[in-house]
Amino acid sequence: MIHINDNYLKLKASYLFSDIAKRVAAHQQRRPEPAVIRLGIGDVTRALPDACVSAFHSAVDEMGADASFRGYGPEQGYEFLREAIAENDFQARGADINADEIFVSDGAKCDTGNIQEIFDGRSRIAIPDPVYPVYLDTNVMAGRTGDYRNGRYEGIVYLDGSADNGFVPDLPEEPVDLIYLCFPNNPTGATITKSQLKAWVDYAVASKAIILYDAAYEAFIRDDTLPRSIYEIDGARQVAIEFRSFSKTAGFTGTRCAYTVVPRSLMAYTASGDPHPVHSLWNRRHSTKFNGVSYPVQRAAEAVYSDVGKRQVAELIDYYMTNADLIRQAMQSLGYPCIGGKNSPYIWVSTGGKSWAFFDMLLEKTGVVCTPGAGFGTCGEGHIRISAFNSHENVSTAMSRIRQALS
Repeated sequence: MIHINDNYLKLKASYLFSDIAKRVAAHQQRRPEPAVIRLGIGDVTRALPDACVSAFHSAVDEMGADASFRGYGPEQGYEFLREAIAENDFQARGADINADEIFVSDGAKCDTGNIQEIFDGRSRIAIPDPVYPVYLDTNVMAGRTGDYRNGRYEGIVYLDGSADNGFVPDLPEEPVDLIYLCFPNNPTGATITKSQLKAWVDYAVASKAIILYDAAYEAFIRDDTLPRSIYEIDGARQVAIEFRSFSKTAGFTGTRCAYTVVPRSLMAYTASGDPHPVHSLWNRRHSTKFNGVSYPVQRAAEAVYSDVGKRQVAELIDYYMTNADLIRQAMQSLGYPCIGGKNSPYIWVSTGGKSWAFFDMLLEKTGVVCTPGAGFGTCGEGHIRISAFNSHENVSTAMSRIRQALS
């Protein structure tokens, strides 16, 4: 008799964004007008930059001729893209990362979810609260978390975020092995300073722990004093894996391209205490379970680093950040404290009440979809997340509706 993986039964009933979709669908059946404006899920709405589209077309043309056709590519990614990433995203900022330490993939969500496979199932995990659900759910599936009681899993060390600490959690008070961090943060939009990040790196060095650092939103940082990569911090090569994505940076949500950095100097340990390079473990996992991102997509991603591509991507970021400014100012003018929206496309709003109740009220009264903070953890209760990923027109209309309903 075949048995299921019982750990899947420990997951909460459904995924956050599935719950939202069901509530929105029910609302639309009841009230088809006014049209719903979605400021919940972090999905971009603007087209790919022209430089990427042009590179995409050229690469497709190459695939249409025998002489230039390409079959299976390297699972780790083509050298031309890995070199461009290393030079522009890391070396240009003084971070010592080489092309052969970069693994191109189809999404940061996939990589942050899959990375846990290469570590011991008994590893002690520290996860922020509030948090992007994938970090937590994939460890539940792997059997690391114990049972779910009173809104939390017994086996997880939760790193609480609050208004008091600016949603930058304090160091854990007990030993941990894997630490998930995300800055600029999803969902709160909080950012971390270099000195704060250095404290985490120093902790990991002293504890022989590894930091899993999600920097998918680094392109939205406008404050040049803030770190865009954990590898800007001394010692990080010995203790950190970094995840990045072209999804929000250049609109690749429907095209799928991202990458993970695993330094060759990063070590984990065998049961007998012997060091072993994590790079080789991830390379084996990546090569075994992933066939690589398509050649045309990687050529399109490479175009992000051309002069014209950089300019067009900057224009995209500015577009969404204009929306973020409008959202933050509108909610603050109504008396709702906010963080985020200055170096992040997300605005984290303190509602003063239950977050799902505020979600339902906002949907019913305004037709605007946000994300309830409780869906990101117990520390998210009393907050909502509003996304800047929509058109100027829709964001302006949404804020007008909210002002009218809540004033």
